[in-house]
Amino acid sequence: MPVPLAPYPTPPVAPYNPPPAPPPAAAAAANGGQSQLVCSGCRNLLLFPVGATSVCCAVCNAVTGVPPPGTEMAQLVCGGCHTLLMYIRGATSVQCSCCHTVNLALEANQVAHVNCGNCRMLLMYQYGARSVKCAVCNFVTSVGASVSTTEQKFSTA
Repeated sequence: MPVPLAPYPTPPVAPYNPPPAPPPAAAAAANGGQSQLVCSGCRNLLLFPVGATSVCCAVCNAVTGVPPPGTEMAQLVCGGCHTLLMYIRGATSVQCSCCHTVNLALEANQVAHVNCGNCRMLLMYQYGARSVKCAVCNFVTSVGASVSTTEQKFSTA
């Protein structure tokens, strides 16, 4: 007849104490003081040391210039191929390196939003536009205020 075996005793569990978070300066030193940039050739994310003036991509060998320190960057989605583009804030247009579409770069204070009059999709348009065409359903939505009182006076006279 088999003899039942006693289970192994469980070892004592020490409480877990996570190490303290390093100060911000130490965190920058821990990652080697690196920054990120999008390759101008293949759109891969490149890591480079702080202070570099240009970066050569290991995948496509394209050399991408590094903007000066403190330069504010912005992003937009290319209207031709839907690639995320990164550019220096303040630029008026951005050419996509994938499909070569020239995209209009508008600041937040130069655009407005309206819901499509057909499918209710949120649309963005440049201030001053009279209408905007929905890319989803192709419906043209009129935007802006109704006919001004000056235009009404001239049209009724």
